[in-house]
Amino acid sequence: MGGAVVDDAPPGVKAPDGGWGWAVLVGCFVITGFSYAFPKAVSVFFKELIREFDVGYSDTAWISSILLAMLYGTGPLCSVLVNRYGCRPVMMVGGVLASLGMTLASFSTSIIHIYLCTGVITGLGLALNFQPSLIMLNRYFSEKRPLANGLAAAGSPVALCCLSPLGQVLQYQYGWRGGFLILGGMLLNCCACAALMRPLLPPKKPQELEMSEPTAAEEEKKPQTKKKLLDFSVFNDRGFLIYTIAASIMVLGLFVPPVFVVNYAKALGNEDTKSALLLTILGFVDMFARPTCGLIAGMKWVRPRCVYLFSFAIIFNGCTDLIGSQATDYTGLVIFCIFFGMSYGMVGALQFEVLMAIVGTEKFSSAIGLVLLMEAIAVLVGPPGAGRLLDATNKYMYVFLLAGCEVVLSAIVIALGNFFCIRKKQEDPEAKMEMAVSAAERYGLNPGVEKEEDEGGEEEQKGKENGNISGEKVCKDAVMVKENGKRVEEENTTI
Repeated sequence: MGGAVVDDAPPGVKAPDGGWGWAVLVGCFVITGFSYAFPKAVSVFFKELIREFDVGYSDTAWISSILLAMLYGTGPLCSVLVNRYGCRPVMMVGGVLASLGMTLASFSTSIIHIYLCTGVITGLGLALNFQPSLIMLNRYFSEKRPLANGLAAAGSPVALCCLSPLGQVLQYQYGWRGGFLILGGMLLNCCACAALMRPLLPPKKPQELEMSEPTAAEEEKKPQTKKKLLDFSVFNDRGFLIYTIAASIMVLGLFVPPVFVVNYAKALGNEDTKSALLLTILGFVDMFARPTCGLIAGMKWVRPRCVYLFSFAIIFNGCTDLIGSQATDYTGLVIFCIFFGMSYGMVGALQFEVLMAIVGTEKFSSAIGLVLLMEAIAVLVGPPGAGRLLDATNKYMYVFLLAGCEVVLSAIVIALGNFFCIRKKQEDPEAKMEMAVSAAERYGLNPGVEKEEDEGGEEEQKGKENGNISGEKVCKDAVMVKENGKRVEEENTTI
């Protein structure tokens, strides 16, 4: 799988799997932490906001929900901006917007103002940082990509471990307004992370000069490919459709427990500081679960079956919610947070790795934007719906039961869909052959599809005479490798 088409980089660039990629990984680590931890860390201020503006749980839950909805719903906009201007400029603007939103929210006089400032402006700023950082990480890593995704995803629990107690301290020392202002200043670090996102340039080789002369007609086609700011052809992939449906159902309940677990502990009569410690415990376990799961997913035997590991992680998370709903004391909530952190970390480490494996990295920049848009509706409905259920029943048990059922349902959808649809499609040898040919066409490495079909028979006969690997797909791959170099060979091997 090649690199995503961003920053006007040539599509034939090989991912270095290291080098400056480690600096990109650090930036992605920080940005992922801010993006996912902020909606949960803001929940620490909910109790003060309820007193300040005389609103209910469902009203304050909209703050986290709008933050997540902007993070997800602006996915197509981020894809267009990244493909048009590149990752680094978009992330710079996003860092300024994220900081500006929290700063303006500190002067709010109503809950609506917080919706607009914290939810919309800060949410948009985080979105403009989150998605481009994943795209750049995907460009710099290929073989080590599962590990890189796991390490980058670990930024979320690390930030949560820090931001949750920090928010509690800021609230006591400076009030919620002072806390929002200080958090806004911290978000300016996103601009420093954006500076690390250096475009990946190809090494200069003499072979490129030789290849450029006979492929002058191909260069005319490349600008046309880059003008596709949003590629809707991913919807033709049944694997992408199944993943999108399952992920949308999962998001309905995935973010509910971290938002409500602190208030759950407070409702059981625990102190505020002790209750906020639950998010720290959750984040600490999550911190180690994500890179560990990334290591496991990168194993040769596990990586082709990564979808099933993802399904197990989702089922694990849903069952944890169902069992955790029966907690009646602080000890029970601590045990819940430990197991929820493990399962939540597995889901976080695998969700984008599975998407990359399904659509390929060329279409990843568009695919992730469209997936986040579809999930945005579920994110917008999930926490407020749970808050309304809480207002109606005054029992957190029903909130956690609902979240668990939604998550388990999503696991069943993706597991059955992969087994009955995606797996059979991949086992079809003709489908594999078509995937190899389409891969070459995508990167513009194929000077003529018709010529390849004519020459494929001749190469097949030569392969049989020399005792080489048989099969129509491999012969066509040999033609593409001779004409275009090692890039296509790596593409087909990854697929």
